[in-house]
Amino acid sequence: MRDDDVDIASHDTPGARSGGEDARHGRDGGGRGHGDGGHGAGDAGGVREPVVVIGGGPVGQTAALLLARWGVPVLLLDARPARDAVGSKALCQQRDVLDIWSAVGAGDRIAEEGLTWVRARTLYRDRELFCQGFVDNGASPFPPFVNISQTRTEEILDECLARQPLVEVRWGHRVVAFDERDGGVTLRCAVDTLLDHGGDDTFVDVRGSYVLMCSGARSDLLRSALGVSFEGHTFADQFLICDIRTDLPGWESERRFYFDPEWNPGRQVLIHPCPDSTFRIDWQVPPEYDLADEEASGALDRRIRQVIGDRDYEIVWKSQYRFHSRQVDRMRVGRVLVAGDAAHLVSPFGARGLNSGVPDAENAAWKLAFVWHGWATDALLDSYHDERHAAAAENLAVTTATMRFLVPQTEEEWRTRREILETADADESARARVDSGRLAEPFWYVDSPLTTPSPERSFGGRPPKGHAPAPVPGVLVPDVPVSDPDRPGVTRSRDLARRGITLLVGPESGTFDTVAGSVAAPVEVVGLGTSGYAELAEALSARADEVWVLRPDGHIAAVLRTPGVSEVVGAVERLLGAVPARV
Repeated sequence: MRDDDVDIASHDTPGARSGGEDARHGRDGGGRGHGDGGHGAGDAGGVREPVVVIGGGPVGQTAALLLARWGVPVLLLDARPARDAVGSKALCQQRDVLDIWSAVGAGDRIAEEGLTWVRARTLYRDRELFCQGFVDNGASPFPPFVNISQTRTEEILDECLARQPLVEVRWGHRVVAFDERDGGVTLRCAVDTLLDHGGDDTFVDVRGSYVLMCSGARSDLLRSALGVSFEGHTFADQFLICDIRTDLPGWESERRFYFDPEWNPGRQVLIHPCPDSTFRIDWQVPPEYDLADEEASGALDRRIRQVIGDRDYEIVWKSQYRFHSRQVDRMRVGRVLVAGDAAHLVSPFGARGLNSGVPDAENAAWKLAFVWHGWATDALLDSYHDERHAAAAENLAVTTATMRFLVPQTEEEWRTRREILETADADESARARVDSGRLAEPFWYVDSPLTTPSPERSFGGRPPKGHAPAPVPGVLVPDVPVSDPDRPGVTRSRDLARRGITLLVGPESGTFDTVAGSVAAPVEVVGLGTSGYAELAEALSARADEVWVLRPDGHIAAVLRTPGVSEVVGAVERLLGAVPARV
C-alpha cells in the first residue's frame, strides 16, 4: 500500500494498539502506557492540553502530523491569512526526509511526484571535475534525492492534515508572547479579524502543554521573547533564482554545479531539474545586483540564454535573496522547543535547510509525545537541544567550509582555489579538495546522552561524500525489507522502529520479554533469528549474542553483547532521558 493511500485518521497509533499486543508489550491498553499527565503534560482538571505548533511550513506541518500519529492533539498556528503557494523554495528532499514523511502518509506521493536525480556533477568552467553518486547501506524504497517545489510539498502535507482529526489549523494567528505557568504555556496571539492584513488586530490567548516553534527565519520577535540569541553572519553576495520551464535533454536526472563559468565569471551557478520540464537555476550575483533593473534592460533574458541556449522558455518564478549562517544558543527554553529555520539558517549549498528542519520535527515530536503520554519525564526534552543543536552546528561547519571555498576572503585563498580547480580533473588529491557542497545527510547521535556507547561498535567519523556510516550506536538503522506475520503492517525496518522502542534480539542473546514491564514506554521485542528479519540482521552485521536497541526515530540507541536484563533496561532508560549525560 502506498503511504498516501493510508487513512491517516484511522492509522495505527504507535504505542496504543489493541489488547493482546498491548499486553504482550507490557501495557494494559489504557493505563500506565498512556500516563496521567503527572510527567509534565499540561493537565487542567484531568484534561491534557494540546501541543501548540507555531508555523505552517513543512517543518511545522511535519511536526503536527507526527505528534498526531502518536495520539497527541495539536493546535497549529500560522500568522499568514492563508497558504501562499509561490515558487520552488526548498525543493531538494533527501531520502531519509522522504522516509520521515512516509510515516505520516506523504512520503511516497512526494517521491512519486518529484523528479528523481541520481548524479551530482561538478564542473569548472566547461570541464567536468567529477560526478558523485550515492550509496545506501540498506535497501530504501526512496531515491537519494527528489526535487519538488516546496509549494507542492506543502499542498501534499496539507491534504494529510485535512484527514487528521487530532490537528486543528488556525490561520491568521500571529504569536507575540509566551507565558509559561501552571504546567503549560499561554500564547498571546494577534488575530487579523479580516484575515487579509487589512483589518485591526484583536488579541486572543491560546493554551498548550508544550510549544514547538517552527515559525521560520523571520522569528526575531519570538526568539527575543524566549531570550535566545541568533548569532552568525549574513553573506554579502546575493543569489538570483529562476524556475524556468524549457527542454534540456540529458539534464533531467542530475544536479549541475558550475565553478566560474564564462557566463557568470568569478562566481557559481547551480542547476536543479524539477518536475514538469522545469529547471531551477541559482546564480551567485554581486551584493549590488538588482533583479528589476536586469529584467527591464533585457539582461535577464541574456543571462538565461547563456545557460539554456537559443530555445523557448517560460519563467515560472523568480526571486533574489541573501543567505545566512546563524544558530540559536538554546533550542529548548522551558516548555518551548525551537525548530527549523527559526533555530538555524545555513547557506544553500548541500540542501541542508529543510532536510535538517524535518529531522528537528521528528526528534521533537516523539519526545514531546512520550512526555505528553507519561511514558518519559520532562527531562527527555533536554536531549532535543543536545541532539539537534549539535546537528545544526555540524551543518554550519560543513556549509561554512563550503562558503570559504566558494567565496575566498583573501588573495591567497583565491590563488589556492584556482590551483585546485585547474588541476582537479587530472589530480585525485586536488579533486578531493573541491568543495561544491556536501549534500544533506542524517546526523549521527553518537555523543548524545541518550546513546549507550559500544566498545566494539564505535563511530568511524564523517563518511565519504554520498556514503552512510556503518550501523553503530547513534546512527540511523539501515532501511531494509522485513516480514513478520505478527506485524502485518510492517514491511521495512524503519516502520518497525517507529512503533515505539524496539529491541532486536539475537538468537543467542537471551530472553528480554520482561523489559517491557520495566518502563512506561511502549517496547517491542523482535527476534533477529527469524527469516523475515534476515536481511536486517545482515545489514547490521548483527552477532547472534547481541541486542540492538532502536529509538522511535530509527536511530540506534545501543548495541549490547551478551547483556543481562538489567543492562538492557538501563539502555532503554537512558534513551528515555533517565540517565544523566556522560561527562
